[in-house]
Amino acid sequence: MSTQTYRPVKSKQIELASRPDGMPTKSNFELSEVSISPIADGEFLVRNQWMSVDPYMRGRMKDGDSYVPPFQIGKALEGGCIGVVVESKNEQFVEGDQVLGNLGWREFWKSEGQGVQKIDAELAPAQAYLGALGMTGMTAWVGLKRIANVQPGDTVFVSAASGAVGSMVAQIAKANGCKVIGSAGKQSKIDWLRDRAGIDSVINYKETTNLSDELGKMASKGIDVYFDNVGGEHLEAALDHMNDFGRIASCGMISTYNATEPPAAPRNLFKVIAKRIRMQGFIVRDHMNDYEDFMRDVSALIRSDQVVWEETVTEGLENAPDAFIGLFEGDNLGKSLVRIG
Repeated sequence: MSTQTYRPVKSKQIELASRPDGMPTKSNFELSEVSISPIADGEFLVRNQWMSVDPYMRGRMKDGDSYVPPFQIGKALEGGCIGVVVESKNEQFVEGDQVLGNLGWREFWKSEGQGVQKIDAELAPAQAYLGALGMTGMTAWVGLKRIANVQPGDTVFVSAASGAVGSMVAQIAKANGCKVIGSAGKQSKIDWLRDRAGIDSVINYKETTNLSDELGKMASKGIDVYFDNVGGEHLEAALDHMNDFGRIASCGMISTYNATEPPAAPRNLFKVIAKRIRMQGFIVRDHMNDYEDFMRDVSALIRSDQVVWEETVTEGLENAPDAFIGLFEGDNLGKSLVRIG
């Protein structure tokens, strides 16, 4: 092991200053600087290069019980990140290794290796391990393959189809021989879904006067699988047109994350009974035993150009709150990332 003497490192980080009430604002975040003590035997120091912002983080800003602990006031936020090892006293991680971790929202972090994964950037750029080859892509794959049991010939409806997860869902479904209908809120996103992702139909949900009627026109033979990223009116519309014994993979409900009042929709939940629909929520981390299958499948789709992706990149750690808030304003196409340094 190295006998080199290491010094404390100054690291900027984004902390939760206050809990949002409704839509988050920049005042809910604070940029601070901390000192990281020198690494001990068995530890290594990582300088972050990329970090992910994701809608689920909004739930962690609430002080309540959930499947992950809430963020704490005055503490750095957390999330997926890609960095490079810059100092090491750990034989498994050497200087220069690129690694995937969960301590985003900061410049530097140290670890003994638990939950840290080396990445191979030969197949795709390093930041793809936060998107198509990361938990984003795996969420899409698990929802379709394990929860919805998607089959060739299925008609699949995916809400927020131009987002990080939705765009992967759409393409994986197409690669599995499905008819795919998506929803998006900007013409540029609709064009990308049709021209690059190659899906069959896209609804501009911000311009249609009746989402359910528009979905019915595009799904004349009904929907077999609904991949729900939005909830609310999208879920209501999907229930209207689900076929008997249809399957709903409930991944997210972004329409409710900043709500200050309970949502009105869906008002037709009884159709789950009448149509014998199976509706299941899921958390991707419950399916880590499927990681190798996911990597094999999606790597093959990338190599065959059946999966492409877009990234919306924000420069600078100090602008990470803007990138996060932009998720709820529809700013991002594909995966939203922050390049830290």
